[in-house]
Amino acid sequence: MSKELITQKEFSDMVRVASHRLEKNAKFVNSLNVFPVPDGDTGTNMSLTIQSGFKAVNESESDHVGTLGKALAKGLLMGARGNSGVITSQIFRGFSKSIEDKDTLTAMDLAKAFDDGVKTAYKAVMKPVEGTILTVARYGAEAGMKKVESTNDILEVMQAVVEGAKVGLEKTPSLLPVLKEVGVVDSGGQGLVFIYEGFLEGLGGQTGNEEYIPDERDMTEMVNANHHQSVQGQFNTDEIKNGFCTEMMVEMGKDATTDEKFDNTKMREYFSKIGDSLIVVSDDEVVKVHVHTNYPYKVWAEGRKFGSLSKIKIDNMRLQHETIVDEDEPTIAKVDEKQEPIDYAVIAVSSGAGLTTLFKSLGVTHVISGGQTMNPSTNDIVDAINKSNAKRALILPNNGNIIMAAKQAVDLVDIPVAIVASKTISQGMTAMLSFNPEADLEDNKANMEDSLDTVKSGQITQAIRDTEIDGLKITKGHYMGIVDGKILVDNEDIIDGTEKMLDKMIDEDSEVITILIGAQGNKEDAQKIADYLDDKYSDLETEIHQGDQPVYPYLISVE
Repeated sequence: MSKELITQKEFSDMVRVASHRLEKNAKFVNSLNVFPVPDGDTGTNMSLTIQSGFKAVNESESDHVGTLGKALAKGLLMGARGNSGVITSQIFRGFSKSIEDKDTLTAMDLAKAFDDGVKTAYKAVMKPVEGTILTVARYGAEAGMKKVESTNDILEVMQAVVEGAKVGLEKTPSLLPVLKEVGVVDSGGQGLVFIYEGFLEGLGGQTGNEEYIPDERDMTEMVNANHHQSVQGQFNTDEIKNGFCTEMMVEMGKDATTDEKFDNTKMREYFSKIGDSLIVVSDDEVVKVHVHTNYPYKVWAEGRKFGSLSKIKIDNMRLQHETIVDEDEPTIAKVDEKQEPIDYAVIAVSSGAGLTTLFKSLGVTHVISGGQTMNPSTNDIVDAINKSNAKRALILPNNGNIIMAAKQAVDLVDIPVAIVASKTISQGMTAMLSFNPEADLEDNKANMEDSLDTVKSGQITQAIRDTEIDGLKITKGHYMGIVDGKILVDNEDIIDGTEKMLDKMIDEDSEVITILIGAQGNKEDAQKIADYLDDKYSDLETEIHQGDQPVYPYLISVE
């Protein structure tokens, strides 16, 4: 049987069967997941991505293949999850652009569409890595372009794309050492092969209902993840450099917080400084971002500059990995309709709407309003614990003056409570990056407190009287620079004083500086401080966020 044209029916069948085939094999793809980090969810992410694309195609009433291609690309973009899911969406963004004017597709149209899709995907990734889904896509496209030189049969061209993709898949371990080390192929590449196989089956009138069972006849021994058991066990959670898989969709122009013109390249450069596994893709209406970072709140703050956020997603990949190692396969939690108590309450003390938003973005469940000059009482803390309806709780005092009240509260409640001895807002935020919902209280307390020393905390505030401390003369009305509780700077000018404090905080290990603007601070002065840092410490990343905290015009962390 030969076929020379793809009509609306064939195209819809291709997408439908591909979606079904990958869904049936998502668990297998998950088991292969190694690169870029062992988070074990590539198959799930890719399956949900292609399902979103199929839904968009299925809902279209057009009989124009180019229009269906556009619907597929839009559906994939809106539903893209994870690194490989976003790259898949970009492959088909280029694919759809190539066929947008086509009522039907010829063999040449199909081959060229795959080739254009690969070019688009490579451009979308800031630092393309061979041995990944990109390699598999490229081998498939090259095989399709070569085959179309000798045939007009679409089935033969699609078969060549599948076989070429499989060749690329088998090469991934030789291109990416981490894959070879544990004996598997790239998970995203395997997912793409399933999609391409679904296309072929859809074109040939097959249903694609069979689950893939690897064997030596159609794949090398390296593909058989069952032989190697779970790949996740070959890695230490500590090897994950950037622990939060962060995604968002920005609806351009809607409630933007600045008048700054969106620049895709500039945004990518910014995110590359605070994370990896980065993809930023956009059209005239939306920007889709995927990045692995330790600073999810910075990702969201950057997105808000250009519009409103939707489809926000954050996964703790360290937790994902530990869960997979413990159970050897990912599980999906079932939600009981009844309101059961939450497992963990994480209670932080802070004051200011901006700080509340930042803490909650990091996983804090409850914020007690308070801080310097507004220390919450023991009863305030007890009340917060009791109202949390939690089985256990962690408290982040974020101020040395609150720790004693917190200790008293621990003795007055019926659930286990641990206190992480954070003495500053910066320490509290850093501690949250080490929080593991699956760990017990004491392990969380130990790990979170271990992280406190990785950040230096600076505070700028105004002296209310003349004095002398540790040999430093303090003048009433001057601005004091306090670093980790010690006054190091006295200056009559807030900007100059802040800059001098930062000079004392920054050393050769410093990487990221965050400025939190208080109620008495302003964006203009904060930007002047940031400009100073850019000029003097050009290799450091500087971020500015609205904290709205009282007393301190600026809170500054150096990590």
